[in-house]
Amino acid sequence: MNQVMKWNPFAQFENMHRELATLIDGRAPIHNAVAEWAPVVDIIEEERAYVIKAELPEMKKEDVHVQLEGGVLTITGERKIEKDEKTRKYHRVERAYGVFARSFELPENIDANKVSASYKEGVLTVAVAKSEQALPKQIEVKVN
Repeated sequence: MNQVMKWNPFAQFENMHRELATLIDGRAPIHNAVAEWAPVVDIIEEERAYVIKAELPEMKKEDVHVQLEGGVLTITGERKIEKDEKTRKYHRVERAYGVFARSFELPENIDANKVSASYKEGVLTVAVAKSEQALPKQIEVKVN
């Protein structure tokens, strides 16, 4: 399966900078900017469906949207930072916040009418059923 992701040409440079800083002085650099983010996913092919699991910690169900159109499954949402400037003093913010979008091109053998999504303990699970034609068929062997 192919996946469509937003390309960030500076991501590799930032990773190299972070690794170099860790090697030189044993600590990661401090950045004031919040990094762009995208939830990590697992894509599993089961006998009857394709299952996509996305980690969305501390997100509300209402802040996540799933769409299947033209064979492309898209998961979008926004993780909002909860800052209370009056009572909290942040020394470091490493978790990423903001809007995200992940898109996955699914095979042609799906049944777009049989899609389910559930959200439990910070994990979104989307199951897209395979079409009946794609399912394995049991063939009876006759003995003469």
